[in-house]
Amino acid sequence: MKVLITGARGFIGRNLTAALENTKEHDVLRFDKDTAPELLDEYCSKAEFVFHLAGVNRTGTQSDFMEINLGLSARLTETLKKHNNTCPVMLASSIQASLGNPYGRSKKAAEDLMISYGRETGAEVLIYRFPNVFGKWCKPNYNSVIATFCHNLVRDMPFSVEDPDLIMKLVYIDDLVEELIRAMNGRKNGTGFFCEVPIVHFVKLGDAAELLTSFRDSRNTLGIPDMSQDFIKKMYATYTSYLPQDQFGYQLKMNTDARGSFTEFIREGAMGQISVNCIKPGIVKGNHWHHTKCEKFLAVSGKGIVRFREVGSAHVIEYQVGGEVLEVMDIPAGYTHNIENTGQSDLVVVMWANEAFDPERPDTYFLEV
Repeated sequence: MKVLITGARGFIGRNLTAALENTKEHDVLRFDKDTAPELLDEYCSKAEFVFHLAGVNRTGTQSDFMEINLGLSARLTETLKKHNNTCPVMLASSIQASLGNPYGRSKKAAEDLMISYGRETGAEVLIYRFPNVFGKWCKPNYNSVIATFCHNLVRDMPFSVEDPDLIMKLVYIDDLVEELIRAMNGRKNGTGFFCEVPIVHFVKLGDAAELLTSFRDSRNTLGIPDMSQDFIKKMYATYTSYLPQDQFGYQLKMNTDARGSFTEFIREGAMGQISVNCIKPGIVKGNHWHHTKCEKFLAVSGKGIVRFREVGSAHVIEYQVGGEVLEVMDIPAGYTHNIENTGQSDLVVVMWANEAFDPERPDTYFLEV
């Protein structure tokens, strides 16, 4: 299918273009403000579906809203009519179309134009009044408070929350793109001319700012957001997309001694703790047991032996571990255990515990295996 996307380099257009190109089933005809104007004529002659996303929502001159938002729509429909092309046309409108501000009036005028075009030509017209949209590649300090918060947080720049109790209606970019592709395939969510993205999130402005701030702080706390919450997962993905390219990495606090090192990687309450244990050749670590704390060891490099002895028993159990065969070792409660590096290089072990270490309640008791 030949798909024309106006505003292809904008926030929604870029995400939609990427999603369509991932399928390898569409010929995407990109039209943007930097595209040669005469190409619109060529694209309108062969498009089988049109996503009309181009427009402005911020401008220095209020008259630009009508000239651009309505003007682009008029140019598009006239060019389609010139080629007798009655393919479906999707229009990106805004919830502000119901308001009386200059931007809203321009979007309402574009809607009316599209409805008239559909009635005149018989072409299917799909109008989406988008609320606030968030996600990767959204321009900060433009029309998305989420984008602005993320951009400022990762750069330690200040931002203000003027009304923490303001409830925002948010749509995630991937949900939006999925709906547009469904609509293109004849499965729109709506009746008549108007459609909508089915997945919407309502959140207080202050809560959104607090959540994003917790993502920034997680590099120090080693916490992981609750990814079982759909909105949190989407916000975290959005936040990470704004990280400066020279700040993807961050160092952890390594606890080192002659035996090697022990480094906490993740500490997350109900999900426990993940650490990396580096053990020098010939070194034995451990020789302790737990009442309730359970662990998993995964040796990813080197060679070693994990030994167990049930408290009160004399029987010792041994398991060979190493990076050549990745085998997870469960460390049951009630067994004293240790791990010895029997190789010539560092033994590197990824360790998970079902609870983060609490020095006030360590549940760790020394006992030789």
